[in-house]
Amino acid sequence: MIEVRGLTKRYGDVLAVDDLGFVVEPGKVTGFLGPNGAGKSTTMRMVLGLDRPTSGEALVNGRPFATLDEPLREVGALLDAGAVHPGRTGRDHLRVAARTHGIPLRRVDEVIEEVGLGRAARRRVKGYSLGMRQRLGIASALLADPRVLLFDEPVNGLDLDGVRWIRELLRGLAEEGRTVLVSSHLLGEMQQIADRLVVIGRGRLIADATTEEILRGLGHLQVRVRTPQPDALLSRLREHGLTVRRVDRHELLVEDSTAEEVGDLANASALPLHHLSEVSQSLEDAYLTLTSGSVEHSSRRAELVGTTTEGAR
Repeated sequence: MIEVRGLTKRYGDVLAVDDLGFVVEPGKVTGFLGPNGAGKSTTMRMVLGLDRPTSGEALVNGRPFATLDEPLREVGALLDAGAVHPGRTGRDHLRVAARTHGIPLRRVDEVIEEVGLGRAARRRVKGYSLGMRQRLGIASALLADPRVLLFDEPVNGLDLDGVRWIRELLRGLAEEGRTVLVSSHLLGEMQQIADRLVVIGRGRLIADATTEEILRGLGHLQVRVRTPQPDALLSRLREHGLTVRRVDRHELLVEDSTAEEVGDLANASALPLHHLSEVSQSLEDAYLTLTSGSVEHSSRRAELVGTTTEGAR
């Protein structure tokens, strides 16, 4: 388990992390989201004892990382895939880590196989692609078979097969009861992988909830319904205080309702339905709603596009 309590970090006049608090539980993949400069990497570095908090604390299994007797056996992390000696082979990089921490060398071959490095492990790291460096970094994180894992942007540089592999790996680690914290800007992947989401902006906590709660609770739920009698259904729905708008001749969009409610009202009025579905909000939509006031840098073009889009709705 990872516990962050009142965590604050200042760099001179810059407040990078501001009284942050959240818990990452075992058996779940927790997505760690936020705009560039939100404080995600700084927070992870403080969890791993690489940066000292100005105030507050970050605990791993109830203790600060620096006080763990065998930290590599308790915590594995990938923060920077490039932080590897370029002259070593991937295998030698792992062998050095294994010898340093008293890990059997057979474990090196096991993690090489697990991350799919194969023959590439015998090549020097300077010839690796970004995707191969990511796999090596993940192998290093898994080397001591830790129960707590932190990954900062682990999908960067991976091809489609690699993305599918990391998705299955993270889910499998959580299903084994491990604590998994993953930072990523690939929101589509986070929507598929994460059980819970911690969203921060400008160093402060914005949201801490399950992925389903964020998808359902932040945007209003919409129901799309098609019927050969749209006027009758429109009147019926509005009689019950629902906000409804016409999409085309036969389709309505109902705000803040559910498919069950709309279907029951149509059935009670003997109105036929040709289509009935809830419009799922994407994690991207929810994320943009949550972080709209926490983005440090936005282009004028993006602001104009957002204004135009709002005006068209």
